[in-house]
Amino acid sequence: MTGIRNAEAADLETILAIYNDAVLNTTAVYDFEPRTMATQQQWFETKCRSGYPVLVAVEQEKVLGFASYGPFRPWPAYLHTMENSIYVAPGQRGRGIGTALLGPLVAAARDGGFHALVAGIDATNEASLRLHARLGFEKVAHFREVGRKFDRWLDLVFFERML
Repeated sequence: MTGIRNAEAADLETILAIYNDAVLNTTAVYDFEPRTMATQQQWFETKCRSGYPVLVAVEQEKVLGFASYGPFRPWPAYLHTMENSIYVAPGQRGRGIGTALLGPLVAAARDGGFHALVAGIDATNEASLRLHARLGFEKVAHFREVGRKFDRWLDLVFFERML
């Protein structure tokens, strides 16, 4: 059974490996370069300082995935809207880990007093699209060919959930 808990500094190596796999092998993130451990530590420290959760899914003490949220956009009018991120380790996808992470993440955003939670999802990421729809997110935008990775144009879909 998969448990969900707050991430700890000791989890960062595994979180980094999961994230870098997504960078190198998927369109789940529109980045090209893997993160360094120093960058990952800075990311974690910023999340902690800002009061934004970093949740991990664990099974037998092994981290299988992680989720967090952060500011949607940098301008003050958006302070009540957060954007979520969920990453699941290769070989663990399709086991309900994303669902196990997203429910508590939505609850944390609601408990944190935020008004809306958004997700930017690659249009070909069917699993993430289904996951967000299942948990009450609605498709609100489809941007065509706004990204380019792996020598192809990528469409970006935005989902939103009012809290």
